Amino acid sequence: MFDEKTYGFNLGNQQIKISTGKIARQAGGSVIVQCGGTVLLVTATRSKDVKEGQDFFPLTVDYIEKFYASGKFPGGFIKRETKPGTDEILISRLVDRPIRPLFPEGFLNAVHIVITVLSYDEVNYPENLATIGVSSALGLSDIPFAGTVAGVTVGYINGEYILNPTGDQLLESEIQLSVAGTKDAVTMVEAGAKEVSEEVMLEAIMFGHEKIKEICEEQDKFLAQFDVQKYEFEKKEVETEIKEFIDSFENEIENAIMTPGKLEKYEAIDNLEIELFEKYIEKLESEEREIDENLEKEFKKYYRDVEKRLVRNAILYKQYRADGRKTTEIRPIDVEIDTLPVPHGSALFTRGETQALVVATLGSKEDEQIIDGMEDETRKKFFLHYNFPPYSVGEAGFMRAPGRRELGHGNLAERALKHVMPDQDKFPYTVRLVSEITESNGSSSQATICGGSLALMAAGVPIKSTVAGIAMGLIKEGDTFTVLTDIQGLEDHLGDMDFKVAGTKDGITAIQMDIKIEGITREIMEIALKQALEGRMFIIDKMEAVISEPRAEVSENAPKIEVIKINPDKIAGLIGPGGKVIRAIIDETGVSIDIDDDGTVSIFGKESENMKKALELVKNQTQSVELNGIYEGKVTKLMKFGAFVEVLPGKEGLLHISEISNKRVEKTEDALKEGQIVRVKLISMENEDKFNLSIKALL
Repeated sequence: MFDEKTYGFNLGNQQIKISTGKIARQAGGSVIVQCGGTVLLVTATRSKDVKEGQDFFPLTVDYIEKFYASGKFPGGFIKRETKPGTDEILISRLVDRPIRPLFPEGFLNAVHIVITVLSYDEVNYPENLATIGVSSALGLSDIPFAGTVAGVTVGYINGEYILNPTGDQLLESEIQLSVAGTKDAVTMVEAGAKEVSEEVMLEAIMFGHEKIKEICEEQDKFLAQFDVQKYEFEKKEVETEIKEFIDSFENEIENAIMTPGKLEKYEAIDNLEIELFEKYIEKLESEEREIDENLEKEFKKYYRDVEKRLVRNAILYKQYRADGRKTTEIRPIDVEIDTLPVPHGSALFTRGETQALVVATLGSKEDEQIIDGMEDETRKKFFLHYNFPPYSVGEAGFMRAPGRRELGHGNLAERALKHVMPDQDKFPYTVRLVSEITESNGSSSQATICGGSLALMAAGVPIKSTVAGIAMGLIKEGDTFTVLTDIQGLEDHLGDMDFKVAGTKDGITAIQMDIKIEGITREIMEIALKQALEGRMFIIDKMEAVISEPRAEVSENAPKIEVIKINPDKIAGLIGPGGKVIRAIIDETGVSIDIDDDGTVSIFGKESENMKKALELVKNQTQSVELNGIYEGKVTKLMKFGAFVEVLPGKEGLLHISEISNKRVEKTEDALKEGQIVRVKLISMENEDKFNLSIKALL
C-alpha cells in the first residue's frame, strides 16, 4: 500500500532518520523526521495558481506542538490546542527566515509549510529537526527551491563548542546559538549569550555551519533517490518602453531619495512616482495608444526597482547613504530616564527617527508568567513585551494582538537583557518590561534593548552591566560589498542583511541575523561584528552619561520586599489547614506573601508598618521554641496542677503550679487567669511539642 523510503545518518552522537511515502501523501512534499523519541511530520504545499494582481511571494510557516506528543493534556477549560503559543511562533520564525531567501525571484505561488510535533522525548529538541524536515519536504515537492538547508543549535561550555546541547547543558552554556544555512553560506543566526567576545561568537557560528554542511550532504543523498520535476513558472518582465522612460528620470529619483527626514523622503519619492506616471499616460494618449489595465502596476514595480538600484549604488560605489551619513556613522541619540511619574522605572531612548518608551514594573511571585507547553509547566520572573502601534510609522490602522514580528522583536530584546538580570536570591522581584515603539525608522528592537537597560537601572534593578544594541546592514553586488552601521528603514528594506548585535562593554548578549541573499561569508560577519562593537561602545557611553549604574533603592512607588528563611518543615504550619494561617496574616496586614519550597519567605507590600507586622507574624508562626528561651506567653487553660501557656502560635507548654511563684501557691486560679499574658522561661523539653515553663526561674 505504501512506497515508503527511509534514510538515516549520524550527527555527532545523534541518529537522525528521514522517511517519506507513508504519511500525508497528498501534500506537495512530506517527510517524517525522527531523532530519539522526537518525531516531526513536515509538509510543504503550494497553491496551483497565483492570485489575480498579486505581486509578492506568500510564504507561511506553521510550527505546531501537540500536547499528546509528550503525554500531556492541554491546560484551561477547552482542553485542546488553540492558537499557537509564543514559543511556537518563535520557532516558526526560526524556520521561515533561513528558507525565505532561497525561493527564486518571480515565484509568486503561495507556499504553506506545516511542522507538527507528533512525539517529544524532552531530550532531542524539535527545532533542531524542523529546518531539516522543511528542506527535505521542499526537495520532494515540485516547489522551486535553492536548497538544501539545515539548522543546528550550538552551545559553549568550558571553551568547547557543543552541537545540539541538552537542556542541562544549555543551563551551563555561555551561548545558546541557533544557526541555519546551505552548504555554501550562513542564512540565519539567532543567539543569546553571557557576554562572550565577538571572536567566540564568530567561531560558534562557523562551528555550526560546518555541521550544517554535513547535514546538507546527507539530505542530498536522501533526495537523490527521487526524480522530482520542479514547477516551471514565468517571471513577468516589465516592458522595455516603461524601463527606458523611468530610466530617463534617474537624476530626479535620486534627488527625491536624498530628501532629509523619513516621512518627507517617502512623500517626495511617492509624489515623483505619481508625477512620472501621469507624464507617461499623457505620452501614450498623445500617441493614441491603448492603455493596459496592468500598466500602473508594472510602472510602479519598475520605479521601485530603480529606487532600490540607486540607493544601493550610492552606498556601494559612492559610500553615501540616503540620509547623508557615512557607512559607519550612528544617527543622533537622545537618552532620558524617569519619563513617567508613577511607573517603577521608565526611559525614553531616541536614535534618529526611531524611539522607544520603555517601562519597568516590579511585582511578586504572583506576577510570574506561567508557560504551559509540551514540557513541564515553567515560570518566568523576567519578561519583555514589545508593541508596535501603527502611528509609529505615520499610519492609520487597527490595534490587534501582537503578531509574529512583535513577538520576535520582544524575544530578541528579552534575550539581550536577561543575562544581566540579578539572581533571584539577590533580587526576588518579578520584572516586566514593556516597550512602546512611538517612532520607527529601523532598529526599533535595538532601541528597545537600550531603553530597557535604562528603565531597569532607573527602577533600581541591580543589573550587572549597561546593555545596548545596534543593527548592521549590507549592500552586496557580486564580490563588492559595504557593511552599514545603524541601518534605517529604507536600508533594511532595500539592503541584503539585517544583523542585530546587542551586548555590554564586556561582550555580546544577543544577536540576530536575517538576509535576503543566498548567504554571507565569514569575512562579512567579521566586519559586521567589528563595526557593531564600535557602535555599541559609542551608544553605551551616551547612555552612561545619563545613568551609569542601577539606583541603590527601588522606586518609592514599587512594592517593598522583606525576605526571611525559615525551616522548610515549618512551611505547612505557616500555611495552615486550607491556607487558613497565611490568609489570616495577609488579610490582617494587606501584604502579599510568597513561600518557596526551600523555606524562603518573601513579603511584598507598600506600607512599611504593615510589612513589619507581617514579618513579625511570620516569625512568630515559624519560630521554634528553645531551651532557656524567655517568652511573653498567653495563659490558655487552667488546671489543678498548673496552667498551659502558649508561647508561640500553636506552641503550648506546661507551667506547673510549683513554677508559678517562689512562694507556695494553693490553687492555680489564685495566681493566674485565662488570657493573662505572663513572662516565662523554658526550663526543660522533650521535643517542640512537649516542654515545661517557669515564672519562678525569672524572679
